Amino acid sequence: MRVPMITLSLLLAAGPAMAQQAERFTLAGSDVAIYNLAGAVTVEPGSGSVTVHVTRGGAGAPSLTIEQDEIDGRETLRVRYPADHVVYGGLDRGSSTQLRVREDGTFGDGDHHDDHNRRSRRHEHVGRPVRISGAGDGLQAHADLRIQLPAGRDVAIYLAVGKVSVANIDGRLHVDAHSAPVTATGIKGGLSVDVGSGPVNVSGAEGELSVDTGSGPVEVSRFRGTELSVDTGSGEVTATDIQASEIAIETGSGDIRVSAAAAPRVVLETGSGSVTADFRAEIRSLSVETGSGNIAVTAPGSLGAEVEIETSSGDIETDFPLQVTRHARDHLVGRIGDGKGRITIETGSGDVRLLKRAS
Repeated sequence: MRVPMITLSLLLAAGPAMAQQAERFTLAGSDVAIYNLAGAVTVEPGSGSVTVHVTRGGAGAPSLTIEQDEIDGRETLRVRYPADHVVYGGLDRGSSTQLRVREDGTFGDGDHHDDHNRRSRRHEHVGRPVRISGAGDGLQAHADLRIQLPAGRDVAIYLAVGKVSVANIDGRLHVDAHSAPVTATGIKGGLSVDVGSGPVNVSGAEGELSVDTGSGPVEVSRFRGTELSVDTGSGEVTATDIQASEIAIETGSGDIRVSAAAAPRVVLETGSGSVTADFRAEIRSLSVETGSGNIAVTAPGSLGAEVEIETSSGDIETDFPLQVTRHARDHLVGRIGDGKGRITIETGSGDVRLLKRAS
């Protein structure tokens, strides 16, 4: 009786380890796309070719297939799910996401670059509908990906649900997810994040940064680069310690908070929410607008700009000596200093303060 018991215990011990063993794939070329419906994705530095370690999970994991070939000029890796309903334990039981998956296993392809935009427009309504939920009778399967990215590569990651973590890479990375939190630290080159819903947190990025979300808060800190662009349908945006050529932040609903920023051109806009902005360097062009909420802008004492401020309901306050050229109850036009810059501030309902930064 001992032998079967020992054999059984060994099989039970070995089973989970075997189920969690990662499969390794390499993708040559400088332009790579990776597709996966459900799972956690981590991106880290690598060398040589782009390397993807795939760890399957869930009772239906053996039915997943992994395909690797070139599509529209890009090397691709696609995790294929043979079901129209996928159950992923990483989602809340009541959560559900639906999308269309093309015959080749691709989906998304929204904004990577022009060639792929054209491809997306051709196929945006093509494919079978797939639902991913946190519970139910569907295929219980997912795939966790660990991606090693060599310097200088261009990689796009398409994920339906899960989470994405990126650290210390040097290249161009595009993340497109339907529902997933995204965290990125220490990025050099370019990072583009397009998420239907979920929070986005980026710190220590250099180069270009674009964040587009349907809903969810966005936080950016310690950015150094050319352009910082944030667009969210609903959610607050916080940007701290920013040095850029241009800052553009827009949210349909939510507060915008910018602090310790240096950028000559800035646009801040929210449909509903307050805006606070603290600039530590000269401003050449600043536009701030909210449908409803207070606005407070702090600038260096050396500020020089043509200024136009408008509020339908609220007070206007400024620390700077202002040469007024036109004034009404809700509208003020004037000049500060040499008037070389341009500042426009508008709120539908709220107070406006233009404050001098302490030395």
